[in-house]
Amino acid sequence: MASLRDMEISELYTLEETIAKDLFRDAVYPWEVLPGIGAFIMALGRTLPEDRYERRGDDVWIAKSATVYPSACINGPAIIDEEAEIRHCAFIRGNAIVGRGAVVGNSTELKNVVLFNKVQVPHYNYVGDSILGFRAHMGAGSITSNVKSDKTLVVVRAGDERMETGLKKFGAMLGDQVEVGCNSVLNPGTVIGRRATVYPTSMVRGFLPADSIYKKQGEIAQKR
Repeated sequence: MASLRDMEISELYTLEETIAKDLFRDAVYPWEVLPGIGAFIMALGRTLPEDRYERRGDDVWIAKSATVYPSACINGPAIIDEEAEIRHCAFIRGNAIVGRGAVVGNSTELKNVVLFNKVQVPHYNYVGDSILGFRAHMGAGSITSNVKSDKTLVVVRAGDERMETGLKKFGAMLGDQVEVGCNSVLNPGTVIGRRATVYPTSMVRGFLPADSIYKKQGEIAQKR
């Protein structure tokens, strides 16, 4: 039976795979860090070595080894880590950390997010108020929905347990190596465990355990 413990940071993420490791230091659940991303970027950015990172405009730090296409728009505060790639017409609205070797692709929009190293959001994705773990991948057109239709605060559920987050904006927490299929929607408060897979065109809500396969609502299988 799934429990809230399965959603703890230690169960979802390899903290050595993000420049934002210290952001999670005093938190138990990953969504607890969402309100502090912007301030953390401002503090961390000022400490980044100038021989490896360049400050551009207002509060945007970009690694010199990163690739940023001329048509991309990056608003601060933001950090683009080493060897990341920000492709054509990507839109980073602010409060965003893009990990080492991550890909933010064509027409993808980010807002208040942490992308761990090697994350791929390469085609027409919206990722807001979310945290994506090491090597997580979102297929073309898949998005995080970060506000409930009735605008009430997000509640996280795992099995028979529930937790009030106190957050109006809360997209999805994707553990390490999660695969999300094309054109899927991750509803507010979705948490997906390590190495889980979501079938294309899915609508996901709640908690998906590690090493599982989401086929459709009510049909979840364990990987062999």
